[in-house]
Amino acid sequence: MTTPTAATPEVPLSPEQVAGLLAGLDARWWLSGGKALDRWLGREIRDRPNTDISVLPRDLNAVVSALPAHYSAWAPAGDDTDEVIALTEAAENADLQPVRIYDAEQDAWVLRINVEDGIDRAWLYRRDPRLQLPWDQAVLDLDGVPTGAPQMQLVWKTLRPRPEDELDKDAVLPELDEPARAWWERAVLSIHPHSTWAIHVRSPFAPAKASWNKRR
Repeated sequence: MTTPTAATPEVPLSPEQVAGLLAGLDARWWLSGGKALDRWLGREIRDRPNTDISVLPRDLNAVVSALPAHYSAWAPAGDDTDEVIALTEAAENADLQPVRIYDAEQDAWVLRINVEDGIDRAWLYRRDPRLQLPWDQAVLDLDGVPTGAPQMQLVWKTLRPRPEDELDKDAVLPELDEPARAWWERAVLSIHPHSTWAIHVRSPFAPAKASWNKRR
């Protein structure tokens, strides 16, 4: 079996291709990351080198097993290395993320799988499970592709925003409806109060002042 490396090229599947591969699968999965934001917005905010989906821990094996035989799953060998190991060789309880899918026919990485948390009624933020969102709000059906809600995707970017995350936020935030924006603002202030984004949520002089704290 060929072992891919950090230098192996990325040839990401489209969201529609992923949905086709997983059609009919009895497991919870959803498009996540930047492509989820693009799909919700209806346009590409910027170039995305990867396609990400998310699953619950109990569904990871089912999703991987549903992929074509020439696909294989790999995980980081550790926190401080670019090396990967076959997912089948990883310790059973190891939290190695993201799981990356390699296509031997193309000799390319084609998909990343993030393992997130949830209970029967709601998605849970893995960094702090106090933050929850009911599944019917957390995952949206956008033209047949289950897609993570934009406010949920922005929370993942809040801890240490990069310049490219600022682009995503600036494109998406003005388009959120009032409940989604209020949920995100509360999440920033309660879960990541030291984020640079929290400054703009708090400030009465910034356009992104918390919507739940505005005078009506």
